[in-house]
Amino acid sequence: MARNTPAVDTPDTIIDTSHAQRMQQIKNALAVLKVLIDVLMLVLAFALGYRAREVLPLFAIPENPPEFESYGPTVLLQIIVVVTLFFMSQLYHQRRTYSRFDRVRDLAGAVTIGSLIVYGMQEFIFRNTPFYVNYPRSMFTYVWLFSVVFVTFGREIYIKLQGELRRRGTLQDNLLIIGAGRIARDILGKIKENPYLGYNIVGVVTSREEHQGRMLGINILGDYDDIPSIIDEYMVQQVIIALPDAKRAELVDLVTRCQRGQVDIKVYPDIFAYMAGDLNVDELGGTPLLTVRDIALRGWRLSLKRGMDILGSAFGLIFLSPLILLTAILIYLESRGPVFYAQVRMGLDGRPFPMVKFRSMQVNADRLADWTVKDDPRVTRIGRFMRRTNWDEIPQLVNVLLGHMSLVGPRPEQPQYVREFRESIPRYMERHREKAGMTGWAQIRGLRGDTSIAERTHADLWYIENWSLWLDLKIVFWTVMQTLLRRNRNAY
Repeated sequence: MARNTPAVDTPDTIIDTSHAQRMQQIKNALAVLKVLIDVLMLVLAFALGYRAREVLPLFAIPENPPEFESYGPTVLLQIIVVVTLFFMSQLYHQRRTYSRFDRVRDLAGAVTIGSLIVYGMQEFIFRNTPFYVNYPRSMFTYVWLFSVVFVTFGREIYIKLQGELRRRGTLQDNLLIIGAGRIARDILGKIKENPYLGYNIVGVVTSREEHQGRMLGINILGDYDDIPSIIDEYMVQQVIIALPDAKRAELVDLVTRCQRGQVDIKVYPDIFAYMAGDLNVDELGGTPLLTVRDIALRGWRLSLKRGMDILGSAFGLIFLSPLILLTAILIYLESRGPVFYAQVRMGLDGRPFPMVKFRSMQVNADRLADWTVKDDPRVTRIGRFMRRTNWDEIPQLVNVLLGHMSLVGPRPEQPQYVREFRESIPRYMERHREKAGMTGWAQIRGLRGDTSIAERTHADLWYIENWSLWLDLKIVFWTVMQTLLRRNRNAY
């Protein structure tokens, strides 16, 4: 079947063979550069660690330490072991989106393990050889600490360079999207809004009935039968199949058509995968079973989360008590009346509880309306500041300490809204399988205020089914950072 006008006639889909080859050369150069930056940072960290034990008073300052050159074999061993661990941990694998929090954790973990291995191996390998030199614990501590800091700093430099090249169009992969529904449009829109992802969308492929025209300004190049020739003609390197309702046989056929050269293929999960969350394979007497629903928060995990809630809320109430008292005085001086405001919300298992907040509106403001909107006239001056910084929610630490809420979890709603949403939003009540939270996965992603309830529910369910202590720590960290940097989206 004939396709639309080739992309070479439109400025947003120009394909140049020589340009693609240059781009591959840039990718190869960047891959080498990433390793070289790590090596340089490890050498600098070792040198600074050697110098630090002579000037920092944390440990006993040695007398007549060996020359730095004597540590050459140990430095080489450190580089080999740590870089090898980076490869084994896929820290040289290209990732389009990688949380800085996760990146620091992974780098610190690999550097720590590598440093410990080197500390033990150098004694075993170099003992009774000309390469042996005393590697004291004080120097090891400094080398390990500086290695974590320097390697992380080096990766930040690399990420900035890579992001700038992607934004300028110097480093991009030719991408083909298969599908024309809502999911395909969402993916297309997000890629166009985020050039740092490094995609050059060459076009869209749809079913035979929909293969004419453009979608969000991108050419529809043809139908499914044209996929092999489109991949060859446009030198496609990445394919995203955005057909969540496609049958298994149809997906297999599409994947087969895309398997040409070194094309990476990504498939948007179907509704079953969405329901399953984090899929696990188990077995029953040798028969494999797919776990569709495995609640992450139970047993010792539940006790661990509760312990974190008690410690976090108790520490917060003690540490913030002067500011809490000052806030109460300011609220009372601006608008005489109660300092705190309690509202019935639905928590664990749909049970109601009184959620406490600082009063941020005029007295009896809830008689006028239940839902808060942007620039709401009922909000007081200090209330506007508190709502934008989430400070009005600090008294909920009392709810956390009493066990009504958790530090992290789905945000609770009022009973009347719960009754409404449970009828219109699939799986809405499943978010009540866990305690409500002061903050949550949906909140740090900007899903609050006048945003989609369906998207909030999706985010809450993902959190429940993928819970870990590390995830809670990440959410708390990003909540604090967004508050300090005034980046709380849709907070009003």
